[in-house]
Formats: sequence, C-alpha cells, structure tokens
Amino acid sequence: MYTLLKKDKSTSARLGKLATVHGEVETPNFMPVGTIGAVKTLAPDEIKESGTQILLSNAYHLLLRPGPDIIREAGGLHDFMNWKGPILTDSGGFQIFSLAQLCKIKDDGVEFRSHIDGAKYFVTPESIVEFQMLLGSDIMMVLDECVHYPCQRDYVEQSIKLTTDWAKRSKEEFILYKQNRSCQLFGIIQGGTYLDLRRQSAGQIVDIGFDGYAIGGLSVGEPRDLMYEVLDVTVGFIPDESTHYLMGVGTVEDIFESVQRGIDIFDCVVPTRNARNGLAFTSCGKMHIRNARYKTDFTPIDEECNCTCCLNYTRSYIHHLFNINEILGLRLLSLHNVTFYAKLMKNIRQEIRVDRFLEFKSDFLGNYSKE
Repeated sequence: MYTLLKKDKSTSARLGKLATVHGEVETPNFMPVGTIGAVKTLAPDEIKESGTQILLSNAYHLLLRPGPDIIREAGGLHDFMNWKGPILTDSGGFQIFSLAQLCKIKDDGVEFRSHIDGAKYFVTPESIVEFQMLLGSDIMMVLDECVHYPCQRDYVEQSIKLTTDWAKRSKEEFILYKQNRSCQLFGIIQGGTYLDLRRQSAGQIVDIGFDGYAIGGLSVGEPRDLMYEVLDVTVGFIPDESTHYLMGVGTVEDIFESVQRGIDIFDCVVPTRNARNGLAFTSCGKMHIRNARYKTDFTPIDEECNCTCCLNYTRSYIHHLFNINEILGLRLLSLHNVTFYAKLMKNIRQEIRVDRFLEFKSDFLGNYSKE
C-alpha cells in the first residue's frame, strides 16, 4: 500500500513509499519495461544492481507467450524470470487494441487474433484479473480501452462508459479471488484529451475505489503542452493516499514535469529501446554513440555514473561495438540507461525531501542539453 511521506513546499511533487510483498518501492520511481518477462538484453541481477526497485510486465504478451500453463508450472512470474522484487503487470488493453488483428470490442470483453500466429482469443475484465493473479503480480491493472489521438468526442464518451463498467467488474473479480494475497489493483482513468471527460472518468474510477490510480491514454501523439494540461486537471481528482501512476511516459523532461504535478510512478521503453539504437542518456544530455566524434574518445559515457559500463569501458569502445553490430554494445548501453534512470529518480526523491525540487529541475535540465 502507498504511504505519503512528504509534499514539496513549492509544487505538487510527492515523496512516498509503496509497500508490496516483494519489497518496498520508494516514490517517485521509474519502472523499466520487461514486456514478456525480460528487460531486453539485461539479466535480473544486473537490473537490481542498477538501482531499479520495480519492473513492469505485460499480460497480453505473457498470455500469448509463454502462456498461462507454463507460468503456472513455473510457480508464477517472479520465479519464472528470477526477479525477486515487485512486479506491476499491465492488463494489455493498449496492446490488444494496437497490436492484435481483427479486434472486436464487445460489452463483455474483447475478441482478437494474436499478432504472432493469428490464434483467436477472447478476454474479459474478469479473465485478465485472474491471469494476473496467476502471474503473481504485486500490482495489477484493470482492462481498459485506450483511445487513439485524435479521437472523436462521441467515441471517447462511449469508451469511458465501457472502461468504467470493466473497472467495476475487475474490482468484483479481484475481491472474489484475492483471498489472503497481498496484491493491489489499480484503476485507469481515460478520457482522451477532453478535459471534462477526464474529470468524468476520474470521478467514476475513484468512486469505485482502487489501491492506486493510473492515468492512461497519454503520450499517444498529443502535443506535450496538452498532455500537461490533462495532468493538471486529472491528478487533482486522485486521492492523496493512493499511488498516482502515469502510464507509458518516460522522457526525462516529461518525468520532471509530471513529478511536479504529483505523479509517483512511471513506465516506458525509452531508456532501453533508445540504448539498443545507440542513444545514451547522460547528465549532460543525449549521446549518439555511433557518431564519428566518439571513435577516439576514451572517456566514459558519463563521468558521473558508476554503472559497469561507465566504470569499465570507454565511449570509443562502445562506439566500436555498435559499428560492428556486437550485442555487447546493446547490453552495456542498456545497463547504463537503466542505471541513469534509477539514479535520476533517486536524486529527485532526495531533492523533494529537502524542498529543492524546482531548483534541481532547473539545474538538471539546464545541463541536459542536446548533443
């Protein structure tokens, strides 16, 4: 459960802790994405050494591969992937609507065909909760519909109605099957970029009552200023004593702006996906390691980082690994970026604790210039 420890004196930034059976998560915090039970290229012990406290996995992908039978036989997702810390699992709603073939939305659930082999599936709010129970998730998300941007108002209105109905059914199933398990269920607020519909959705989801609340359907193509406007409107409806989760948002700039507005946890593929494409995040900004200027640069990726990559290898060497398509380059840069994000969140927490969040934000982003 979430405990609010402190509020920043000048902003809505919050310092808190989120207790789970697999450990405590200090907030604000960032979750690397282990979609199918793995953070690409990294082993669980490496992720732990990075300072990461919690991972995200995805029910849609795990349902398709390896499937419930194998995970059940393995003893749950924690044992299957050998990660001892907390895991939040997304319901897979976004992936169902964005990846699946021949998706048909019905009042009772969603019928779709796998994007992998075309196999037919039908999922309901209840079945998604049951599957996340089988996974052994510490935090599970309700099934919702994430609308695209831009989206017609009348469609968003119908989508809110469906998402609210599914949230009610998800909670009923959660209560029925939770028994004595120490797990949590989060509701998801939708509404597109219509501010009044965001208020409506937030009110309905909060009225149902969940352990935490997520803001979904952002960072899907809308202008950044509009995303912040939606946050300004929505966060105020979420109870202080609950976790505030912003789904799928993870640039450095967006994290600072969202923490300032009261967000506690984030997830995004930004650090790992960019690493695999040769982009490193550093205290001085973004670094495209494939650039020729790094061919004879024998300094670390980031002088202020203590990860395995920065302590033992140079920009020149990482540049070389990417130029010869050696997978070690992807691994080292992924480890660095995940460590960078964990350290960034730790520093943000420290600055909130001493009421210096705005000063830290200004100083950090001032140095975080483009290459």
